[in-house]
Amino acid sequence: MSATRKIRKAVFPAAGLGTRFLPATKAQPKEMLPLVDKPIIQYVIEEAVASGLTSIIIVTGKGKNAIEDHFDVSYDLERYLAARGQNEQLEQVRAISSMISVCYVRQGEQLGLGHAVLQARDLVGDEPFAVMLGDDIIDAPVPCMKQMLNVFESYGGPVVAVQQVPRAEISAYGVIDGAPEGDTGRLYRVRDMVEKPRAEEAPSDLAIIGRYLLTPDIFEEIERTERGKGGEIQLTDGLRRLAVQRPLYGYQFTGVRHDAGNKLGFLKATVEFALKREDLGGAFREYLKSLSL
Repeated sequence: MSATRKIRKAVFPAAGLGTRFLPATKAQPKEMLPLVDKPIIQYVIEEAVASGLTSIIIVTGKGKNAIEDHFDVSYDLERYLAARGQNEQLEQVRAISSMISVCYVRQGEQLGLGHAVLQARDLVGDEPFAVMLGDDIIDAPVPCMKQMLNVFESYGGPVVAVQQVPRAEISAYGVIDGAPEGDTGRLYRVRDMVEKPRAEEAPSDLAIIGRYLLTPDIFEEIERTERGKGGEIQLTDGLRRLAVQRPLYGYQFTGVRHDAGNKLGFLKATVEFALKREDLGGAFREYLKSLSL
């Protein structure tokens, strides 16, 4: 298999329980929480589509039916909107179900990100593929995944997205030890990576963000990876093993990343996206100015 083979598929791990958003996620998937008027997973899938990825694989679990329903055709809703002449809403609804080819695979147990990615092995096959986490919403003129695809095409090796993170927050991330590569100032050849290190032990301030471009040999490395803390199989550990076998790159993307996986990050993202909306931004900005803060 050629490492520069065109990437068509993107894997979206979405089987987590979303405990940080309880009680809102007791009966609905975290991925379906709305940022303004779209669920967070739709923003990330739109990024995949804008990057040229046409085949979407969503790894789901118990209680995730709402995700499947959202990306399926809703004939009753379409008929309802058409009968009432609500053509703008009708086009929005139709666009959701027509923009992707989607397959689903079940993760029976919550055994970590590496395990979730491994569940997609049969659907991915012998192709390079993307992994995109719905917690990370990245607002960029050139989609983050498109930036990474350009790196992959130039260097022919797996790529992980990285971002500088304050040392006080570094223990929440996987962190790379990398050597600068090329002349962009944004690319690093990964020498090693550490999952959630203490600040004083972190090899750098470059944290891995929820975007990956991987070659199918990662599956073998994940299978060889032993369970770590909490009995989970970490993708970071599989990537460390892969980096021994082939060049692995960290790319510091351009764009604004919103951590929608925690409440404060979710609120910030909601404000930012609302302010950018032509139909909401002006009135919302005036409302914010009126607050006594």
